[in-house]
Amino acid sequence: MAAIQPIQSILNSWVLDGQALVGSVGALAFVGAFLWRIVAVEPRSALQARQWIHRIVVGTIGVELAGTLVRVLTASVSGH
Repeated sequence: MAAIQPIQSILNSWVLDGQALVGSVGALAFVGAFLWRIVAVEPRSALQARQWIHRIVVGTIGVELAGTLVRVLTASVSGH
């Protein structure tokens, strides 16, 4: 089981780095889309901004779920 520990450590590090990157980019994109929605003159443009906000939120949740799944899977492997 000691052989799995380095791999588990690398995976956890990558997951945390990925979540931080997606969180930072996602926050910036969310603010940009929100501002776009506020200043949009055309209803179609406001609708597109709203769709982008939805995509950003769903993508961020997906990254969090993927990180949780990686932790669960690596914990189950090291538990055997």
